Amino acid sequence: MDAEQLRERQRPIKQRYREDPAAAIVTLRATGELSSTEVACSVATGRAVVEAGLHSATGGDGSLACSGDMLLQALVACAGVTLRAIAINRGIDVSGTVAAEGDLDFRGTLGVDSDAPVGFRAIRLTFDLESPASSTELDQLVATTERFCVVLQTLARSPHLEVRRGGS
Repeated sequence: MDAEQLRERQRPIKQRYREDPAAAIVTLRATGELSSTEVACSVATGRAVVEAGLHSATGGDGSLACSGDMLLQALVACAGVTLRAIAINRGIDVSGTVAAEGDLDFRGTLGVDSDAPVGFRAIRLTFDLESPASSTELDQLVATTERFCVVLQTLARSPHLEVRRGGS
């Protein structure tokens, strides 16, 4: 896809959102099916079903996806797609990799130490880019990606989160 094709695809969408801001509010959904035999939950991704289970640091055997890994994978995917869209729009030829790593203290999630946090303490997102573009252009590309990456901004800004029990 080139810049004009991307702009042509996005132009009517952007115009609609300018005219009707409420149309830009979209609710995304994910659903998981609890396993009746394992400590696992199957999640439909749209392309495949991913069976998530315990990380080996919490008693898993490593055969199932770890939700913490999936969170980092979602960050990498979103940042990569966002970066590519911005690069295409700016006419920047770029390739390379996006990587994320995060630090967890599993004492928190296992209830071993009440002072240990549950969740990631730190996450690092790294862009290893190859491009004829200048270093300044690549820095601006990464900064703009940071600004518009949905998953990155969600993690950075911590949205209102509601937990509830549905059903009967």
